[in-house]
Amino acid sequence: MKLYWDTPEDIAEQLFEAQPETDPLSIRFTDLLRWVTELEDFSDDPQDSSEGKLEAIQMAWLEIYKEENA
Repeated sequence: MKLYWDTPEDIAEQLFEAQPETDPLSIRFTDLLRWVTELEDFSDDPQDSSEGKLEAIQMAWLEIYKEENA
C-alpha cells in the first residue's frame, strides 16, 4: 500500500507497527517527519509535509496507541 500525506491513518498504523512501545506524544515533529519519510511504503514528497499533516499523523497514531495499550 502506498502512503501519502493525505492518509494519516495508514501512516499511523505503520508507525505503530514499527514503534509499538513509543508514545506518539513523546516524538518531536522533526523525528516524526524522518520516521514517516523512512517508511518503506511512503511515496509522497517529503517537502509537502506541514505541521498540520504531522499533527494529524500523530493524533491518528495516538488513537491506535491508546487502543492497544488500554
